[in-house]
Amino acid sequence: MNTFLTNEQIESYQKDGYLIVEDFLSAEELDLWREAVTEAIQERNGRKMPGKDVKIGDDDGINKESDYYGKVFDQMLNLWQTNERVKKMMLDERIGKMVALLAGWQGTRIWHDQALIKRPWANPTSWHLDTPFWSFSDRQALSIWVALDDATLENGCLYFIPGSHHTTRFENPGIGKNMDAIFDFYPEYRKSKSVAAPMKAGSCSFHNGLTIHGAGANMTNGFRRAFTCAYMPDGAVFNGIQNILTDEQVNHMNIGDVLNNDKQNPLIYKS
Repeated sequence: MNTFLTNEQIESYQKDGYLIVEDFLSAEELDLWREAVTEAIQERNGRKMPGKDVKIGDDDGINKESDYYGKVFDQMLNLWQTNERVKKMMLDERIGKMVALLAGWQGTRIWHDQALIKRPWANPTSWHLDTPFWSFSDRQALSIWVALDDATLENGCLYFIPGSHHTTRFENPGIGKNMDAIFDFYPEYRKSKSVAAPMKAGSCSFHNGLTIHGAGANMTNGFRRAFTCAYMPDGAVFNGIQNILTDEQVNHMNIGDVLNNDKQNPLIYKS
């Protein structure tokens, strides 16, 4: 696993809000990740996340255009909680250290992982932000996005608006049918130049949760599989948004409570 970051890479990430790391996984590691994620998805039998009964294709309240959204990608969350092989991958301290170096914090906790699978002929993923969905508000929170297949211009690779994380806020326009809806919230970026991020299978990207990003349509008859994980700093506090938390968890929480439950949000790195 290629986990070494240069000072130039860290500076580039902090400037642009994203970073591509080529050949993050070796060929052997890529095979193991593919096998583990496939196994974990099959075990779920369509259930999107532990503790909730929502299945792929259900209207889960993320937006009002569920028919369109259901054809953007299949999404399964917190596979690390239900599959030991994925758990071993996600609790790797080396990834936690990379995240800490990029974010500039001392301790890294997992928020949630997710498999994101664009099926053949899938709809594009509209421009959006990640952090406003989450149960904590932190300007440095970020995700890793690992390509399990080649992510190309044709099958739906990521796109970024460089530097947008410096001024975006926590308003949440969601992920809907209109690609440009986010620019109603952030009109200053409507004329910005986007950057495509095609990646070979086994490469990865990191992006700040407040960096405006999206993905193209899958214009091919093949799958575009990715596995991602969102991270938060040790010490992050609950902001009142439920997101992946269960009803029982939320019923026992108050705004401002520290999100330090290691069964839900394990600490994977501490400097």
